[in-house]
Amino acid sequence: MNTLYLIIGLFALGALIGIYLLTLVLQKKETPKFVAIIHGAFVIAALILLINYSMNEGPKPVESIVLFIVAALGGLILFIRDMSGKPLPKWLAIGHGLIAVAGFIFLLAFAFVK
Repeated sequence: MNTLYLIIGLFALGALIGIYLLTLVLQKKETPKFVAIIHGAFVIAALILLINYSMNEGPKPVESIVLFIVAALGGLILFIRDMSGKPLPKWLAIGHGLIAVAGFIFLLAFAFVK
């Protein structure tokens, strides 16, 4: 269970950084590349740990894993566009965040609702 708390903490930190990045995208301001990399590092580490946890434990939070993978694909598109200097579509940034929030809610339900 301690691993699950670490995973939740990493996703939460990634979410806080993501909220900051989203505010910049919505204001049509440039996103700091280092902050985007840190955001990605937190959530990718959390996703890898979550998948590893699911492979080694009993019940699996399948819904949250699927949602986080979909969110990661959207985040990868945003990251590639950002690094290449292309504008970031607001709809994609919002959708990426909403899907990740849904995955986080499913993860919290899995961890705390018995």
